[in-house]
Amino acid sequence: MKPLNLLSAEDFLEGQLLLVDKPLGYTSFQAVNSLKWAIIRKFQLKKLKIGHAGTLDPLASGLLIICTGKSTKQISNYQGLEKTYTGTFTLGATTPSFDLETEIDAQFETDHITPEAIEAARRQFVGAIMQHPPIFSAIKKDGKRLYEIAREGKTTTTTARAIEIYTFNLDNRDFEQHQKLNFSVSCSKGTYIRSLAHDFGKSLGSGAYLSELRRTAIGPYQVNDAQTPEEIKTLLCT
Repeated sequence: MKPLNLLSAEDFLEGQLLLVDKPLGYTSFQAVNSLKWAIIRKFQLKKLKIGHAGTLDPLASGLLIICTGKSTKQISNYQGLEKTYTGTFTLGATTPSFDLETEIDAQFETDHITPEAIEAARRQFVGAIMQHPPIFSAIKKDGKRLYEIAREGKTTTTTARAIEIYTFNLDNRDFEQHQKLNFSVSCSKGTYIRSLAHDFGKSLGSGAYLSELRRTAIGPYQVNDAQTPEEIKTLLCT
């Protein structure tokens, strides 16, 4: 693979795979769009096909695969690859979005939660399971995105989907003092880590929400080999 600063217009049109480390606060669309216009300006192109292979929420950071040109035809293949995440669950409370996008709506006791209970709950979420997507998601229902319905204050239901959790590891060293569990998860396409946090809290007879998330790998592709959008734009201009 050529270094970014040696790529030509023809290279991007024929197809490139860009490994992007999406910062916190960026939407996946913003990451794609910023690179699209940087490439178009750099090579004075009239248009460029470009897209990403799997959304990351603005409150999540990490690996985003972006394809250009003819490589966009392979996006569905990358979307189907195993995903790996690290992050933090905060126990003792829930939010409507299952993460920090919305305010806490309920609080729960955590005094009854022991290391043994955490381990027993963890085992329930390894393997093939059914999972309800969060109401604050981009899934469409009756022609509208679920998050649009939720933000209007309306209630609706989601349909459970079959997913698979390949590995699910927890570190409970921050639990006693901060009610936090650090985790690493590898999972199938379609898994919502926010829903995993919410369901995990319920299984403990308490509540939980996702307070931090980073995607570290998609199949064989690693975030350690990725660059931020700003770093990529700088390399394109050198």
